[in-house]
Amino acid sequence: MLSLDIFSILTLLLSAKFVPKALSQSYAPNAQLKGKDFLGAFNWETFDDPTHGRVNFVNQGTALNTNLSYADDDVFIMRTDYHQIVPSSARGRDSVRITSHDAWGDSVLILDLAHMPEGCATWPAYWTASKNGPWPHGGEVDIIEGVNLNSNNLASLHTTPNCTMPQARNHTGQVISSNCDAAVNYNQGCGVASTTPNSYGSGFNNNGGGWIVTWRSSNAISHWFWPRNAPNVPDEIRQSKSDCDPITPGDNWGTPDSTFVWSQCDYNPHFDPHQIIFDLTLCGDWAGNAFPTAGCGPGNCQDLVNNHPEVFQNAFWEINSLSIYTPQS
Repeated sequence: MLSLDIFSILTLLLSAKFVPKALSQSYAPNAQLKGKDFLGAFNWETFDDPTHGRVNFVNQGTALNTNLSYADDDVFIMRTDYHQIVPSSARGRDSVRITSHDAWGDSVLILDLAHMPEGCATWPAYWTASKNGPWPHGGEVDIIEGVNLNSNNLASLHTTPNCTMPQARNHTGQVISSNCDAAVNYNQGCGVASTTPNSYGSGFNNNGGGWIVTWRSSNAISHWFWPRNAPNVPDEIRQSKSDCDPITPGDNWGTPDSTFVWSQCDYNPHFDPHQIIFDLTLCGDWAGNAFPTAGCGPGNCQDLVNNHPEVFQNAFWEINSLSIYTPQS
């Protein structure tokens, strides 16, 4: 039966090794959310902020009644309050944190985002975390994150021990840290800062937002960002909110902004199915500690949150759509 010579065997092995995985794996639409779809697909959390922010997360009814959440057929908005003075005895300024009911493993997430929260004291994040937990078991994937007046998005992983990233990877971003273990360096995680212009904050918003795409697989977790006016946005990304066709990640997507590979981190023990989370906290462990050197002027973070509601007028998420694709069998 084994009639192949050594040259033929080597040829087959090398061919298999260098064929991009994406060529053999397509992803079919699993959920496509826009506007009012978010109201039924997510839970509005009300627990104390685990990152010690000066916020009061409110339930869905309160959020809708006070315009901290709004949805029509085409757009979904969630924000922090920008009207009230916050008493020092209160838990914090009213804000929103939502978590998806469903969870996904290997997948492609396409977020068409028009606006993200910006400004001093803000700490917005779009991320995924294990449904089973407890955190950090099952992993955390931070897709959009930053604080105060940051202009470059930070993508990170947070895991249980024995998960690190090589310094050299195929992405355009700047490696900030390489140990993903949440118990190391005050839960810094392994992070990559985007070098694409207008990837975060006011620059992102003034440019009309864009598309943020996450591809999670047993090969890597990779993130792409295309600004709204970018000429190289793949058609399947631009049309994702209305397209029912499968997609196939590949070379036409270009080099990712950030990528996390498993050469020094076993994928399955560290990552299981994840829920999707959007939140907006204020001050807290990161934004609060970074506030004095953030260029936000005199005073402290909590005073700004308590007594200056007007500065939070631009502290809102405006989502055009979130499309979720899963491996096609």
